[in-house]
Amino acid sequence: MEKIAITTEYIRLDSFLKLTGLVDTGGQAKYLIQEGKVQVNGETCTMRGKKLRPGDTASCAGRDFQVAVEG
Repeated sequence: MEKIAITTEYIRLDSFLKLTGLVDTGGQAKYLIQEGKVQVNGETCTMRGKKLRPGDTASCAGRDFQVAVEG
């Protein structure tokens, strides 16, 4: 599991996917999310505005990520 650090209280799912490098644009993130290809905390999530907080996990394209606090 890869840890991705954020400096804010939360990050939106579409922005998180861009931060991981899985997608280059918000449009690509939107497509993956709306097609049900992203899981958040083990469940399929189709809300691109879903707020991820430290400790949450996201999975897509065979890769697993965890939101972490920077520092």
